Amino acid sequence: MVKPRYLLDTNILSEPLRPQPDSSVMKQLERHYHEVATAAVVWHELRFGCCRLPVSRKRHRIEQYLNEVVLPYLSLLPYDQAAADWHAEERARLSGIGLAPPFADGQIAAIAKTHNLIVVTANIADFEHFSDIIVENWFLSESGQEEGNEETSSRQESPDK
Repeated sequence: MVKPRYLLDTNILSEPLRPQPDSSVMKQLERHYHEVATAAVVWHELRFGCCRLPVSRKRHRIEQYLNEVVLPYLSLLPYDQAAADWHAEERARLSGIGLAPPFADGQIAAIAKTHNLIVVTANIADFEHFSDIIVENWFLSESGQEEGNEETSSRQESPDK
């Protein structure tokens, strides 16, 4: 099994379910299918969204995708003690400068950081204040980090480094 390189956010994993999925995202998912994982927090967001739907064809299609595509092929990485420790330090640092990112985004960032993974999301701004996190937006480019495009990837360095 190949070690994951990318941690996929909810908006990336839900893209294949759209009536017309973004071609850049789909190409990147195909290219890196053996290098991706997601966070248990993201799994929760996907399941919660599905569970809120009434019983319908749409809900059945989403459940089928989650159970037959996502679960068998992606590792679900936990929010463990190492992630919780990093997240606590980051929350303290960020609150000290007047920032309060959403808790779930902090959990995702922490899991990515402790596993040395690149966060893949359409919401780059949600992760921009976290220290030492690499973030890519596969909606903007077909080759993301490999191109070194500043709009598709960014590395946030801790101010004290």
